[in-house]
Amino acid sequence: MLNRVPMQTAIILLVVCSAAPTDAGTERLFAVDVLPVLKAKCLVCHGDDADDLKGEFDMRTRAGLLRGGESEEPAVIPGDPEASPLYQAIRWEGLEMPPKENDRLTLEQIAKVRTWIAEGAPWPAEERIRELQEAAWETAGGVTVATSGGLSDSWTNRRYDPADLWAYQPVVRPEVPAAFGNEAPNPIDAFINRRLAEQNLSPLPQADRRTLIRRATFDLTGLPPTPEEVDAFLADESPRAWERLIDRLLASPQYGEQWARHWLDVVRYADTAGFSNDFARPNAWRYRDYVIRAFNSDQPYDRFVREQIAGDEIAPDDPEALIATGFLRMGPWEHTAMSVAAVTRQQFLDDVTNSVGVTFLAHELRCAKCHDHKFDPIPTRDYYRITAAFAPVQFADRDVPYLAEENTSGFADGRERLARLKEMEGVRSLTTIPREHWPVDEYDEETEEKGHSKVRRKRDQYLQREGKRYQPLALSVYSGPDRDFRSNTPVVKMPGPQKRKGKAADIHILTGGAIESPGELVTPGVLSAVTGADGSADLPQSTIGRRAALADWIASPDNPLTARVMVNRIWQWHFGTAIAGNPNNFGKTGKKPTHPELLDFLASEFVAHGWSIKEMHRLIMTSQAYQRASGPVPDELREADPDGELRAWFEPRRLTAEELRDTMLAVSGELNLEMGGLPVRPEINMEVAMQPRHIMGSVGPAYQPSRTPDQRNRRTIYAERIRTLRDPMLEVFNQPGLDTSCERRDASTITPQVFTLLNSQNSYDRAVAMALQLAEEETDSRERVQRAFRLAFGRTATDEEIADCLEHVRQQTAHHREHELEPVEPPKFVIREMVEEMTGLNFYWVEDLDVYQDYVPHTKPWDVSPEMRAWADLCLVLLNSNELIYVY
Repeated sequence: MLNRVPMQTAIILLVVCSAAPTDAGTERLFAVDVLPVLKAKCLVCHGDDADDLKGEFDMRTRAGLLRGGESEEPAVIPGDPEASPLYQAIRWEGLEMPPKENDRLTLEQIAKVRTWIAEGAPWPAEERIRELQEAAWETAGGVTVATSGGLSDSWTNRRYDPADLWAYQPVVRPEVPAAFGNEAPNPIDAFINRRLAEQNLSPLPQADRRTLIRRATFDLTGLPPTPEEVDAFLADESPRAWERLIDRLLASPQYGEQWARHWLDVVRYADTAGFSNDFARPNAWRYRDYVIRAFNSDQPYDRFVREQIAGDEIAPDDPEALIATGFLRMGPWEHTAMSVAAVTRQQFLDDVTNSVGVTFLAHELRCAKCHDHKFDPIPTRDYYRITAAFAPVQFADRDVPYLAEENTSGFADGRERLARLKEMEGVRSLTTIPREHWPVDEYDEETEEKGHSKVRRKRDQYLQREGKRYQPLALSVYSGPDRDFRSNTPVVKMPGPQKRKGKAADIHILTGGAIESPGELVTPGVLSAVTGADGSADLPQSTIGRRAALADWIASPDNPLTARVMVNRIWQWHFGTAIAGNPNNFGKTGKKPTHPELLDFLASEFVAHGWSIKEMHRLIMTSQAYQRASGPVPDELREADPDGELRAWFEPRRLTAEELRDTMLAVSGELNLEMGGLPVRPEINMEVAMQPRHIMGSVGPAYQPSRTPDQRNRRTIYAERIRTLRDPMLEVFNQPGLDTSCERRDASTITPQVFTLLNSQNSYDRAVAMALQLAEEETDSRERVQRAFRLAFGRTATDEEIADCLEHVRQQTAHHREHELEPVEPPKFVIREMVEEMTGLNFYWVEDLDVYQDYVPHTKPWDVSPEMRAWADLCLVLLNSNELIYVY
């Protein structure tokens, strides 16, 4: 059975495989094939809203079809389809209906409508239609599930292919295929090898050990193995060498950083709020570090879920739980004096409802905001019942003392800089700089004075918000009645106990998703189509406790979605593609599992082992499937399995943007492994850094990198993530956007990537640093090349490669001796321009770049000898090679 919810909230799910019309009669053709098409394609404009019928054409009845619309001509002429305007419209002959190309009827659907009209266009009574549909469902082997709930007939009569509802079925632990389990001790391989055997395919052998340590190290830490780590693994001849390697990597602090990055993709972590003002979220970093700690400590996933959804309700005295609820505020959002409170409040509720659905349940719930979900068994009522669970959520920067494991280094420097900025004038007139820098010859003094006054005021507000960065606050929430809140308020303190008392706002179904059209009042609830998960669709109606109950329902071992969703994500983050190919969408439009029994086996193992993510790593990585070679793949194998779904080989992958930057820092010897704390700012393209950004009704301050190399060279997960100012290097290598959940990263290959890696100042800085490191470690040129290869690729260079490298260094040394470089100094100020609101004229000011006053740059090419620049050229080649950029 599909449903165990109470009768008053249950949904009829009529599940049926599609069936072609038989000679049972034209009435059956209409009931089973034509009427569902009319409802899906036509009634949204010509029947769903009786008060707003497009063209005054009502298609809900036969009489309406015969009456026609505002033209007063019949839309259907029984017995004569070619003369019927409806038939002409669906064929796009003159009138084109439905008007969108993607919504056009298929040729098969058009043919069935034609047959129906040709046979007299019968439209039997409602009872007869239901009889015909039920008979068709039974003939097709469909399942009818318990019924009731007062939902509309259009919902209760919807039909679903059982294959599209696979994710709603209970997780049933399958038997491990015995015949294949004997050949492979890891149960994963029993499922994988059975599929390969069914296709008469032979998988590739195990990869060599040097490939495996590089694969595992990048996979679990996002960093390359050191030459010493490679040597130690190759020298370990014990039977458990591979298992010991996995255990060592899982115990590494860098493991949590790598796997937190995956999670932050899904939840859209950012350090700013987005939209036109892009207000800073100075304390969001505490949520980022909570996620890292959760992965490193192997926090059970069910607890991880509960804390992020309802940590403040479940454990109100636990600082970690309060920090965890920052998840609820990760989406882009703002409310200013120009906003409508009801609109921005609904925007938050919509965002958090969909975010929970996508993240934990792999369902885009927003699709049911305006109407019943077109593809999945999620009525609009379900959407608003889940929204009601978040109706009591109120924003607060909660007082949460810093934990012993939280990194507060840099606070003193940050406060000192903030004090210095407050003392600086901040907004200087053009008259204070040489006239050759002026962008105009003359300017209006009155306009300048008015403009400068506004910019100074906005700058003071910005600095006030920056002060919040050094306070022990958590970007968090609490449960209570609605309160007034604005994004531009520097600190939003949680009100006292009395103001937290009261009833949460009522949630109504919004007709068409519009707040101007509230409809039926709903109570908090969950997805009524989901099996198990404690068997109840109802949540408490009290202000406090709704989210805790929702979190318990989601994190229940009986919920068929939650464990499947997470193990599917873990599989993808190991293999590059998931078992169910759309980790954020387990509905009809998502890809079906390639190995459904394996997915259920993993989900049951996940729960059985205490929701341990590290145990899931061990299970996956000790499989033959994970350890297979990546090539060469025989043509016949590639032809039989072009997408690699059968796992006969390990699909190579390119390093992600963060892995690439971190790897370049690691092999150049610059990487700073300090963990956690305030976001840092690496150097980025100067043109992008200096571009104007609208913040708080003014131009935001220029992007200035952190002052010292040690700060700038921390891992990329600690780089500040600004929604309206992306790092071009990370963006071009497919770091996802920060506004929508990323289920899987793209891996495009485009020309700007070449220019970024080969020509950017960032790349050459890494090459210079690597060359200097090599010179310190090795004086012999041949050994220096060997060390470079071992750092970059984890292997030694061949004699031919050494010869080529030394010749390249010789030629480049000669070149650089003939071409000396002039130092390039960073800018000390930037000129800004805006339009003054009262006069309509442009005004200008000078923004001082304070960081560059005592900036400590990386070692630049003009700081080193021509010979060292030649070695840097060689290092640059290695940093640009596929062998470094890809994991095999």
